[in-house]
Amino acid sequence: MTEPRAKAVHYTDVPAQVFGDAAPGVTIRWVIDEEHDGAPNYALRVIEVAPGGHTPDHDHPYEHENYVIEGQGRVRLGEAWCEVGPGSVIFVPAGLRHQYVNAGDTPFTFLCGIPTSRLMPAGIR
Repeated sequence: MTEPRAKAVHYTDVPAQVFGDAAPGVTIRWVIDEEHDGAPNYALRVIEVAPGGHTPDHDHPYEHENYVIEGQGRVRLGEAWCEVGPGSVIFVPAGLRHQYVNAGDTPFTFLCGIPTSRLMPAGIR
């Protein structure tokens, strides 16, 4: 692991990665992570969902903590759908099926915190 380094940058200084075909219109920025910053416990990502875009409907064995920055979205938490917007917070427990959908005509942008690899279950990234 990289030695932890302090950092203060604008999130757009971190390159956006296209999520892929499973998530049309979605980019992700790993603004604080283990690899580049030496963050020992949690990674922070900025996820941007374009109008009409969505993440995959999925689950995994680790939690998410989210804070909505801008836009309007719908979030699937298990079988329930929740409307969210700026200032909304979302907690996705490990193992819960979830999906994020842009429900508006402007970008839907949110922070997403996840554990680093040392806190992930064995065999997870």
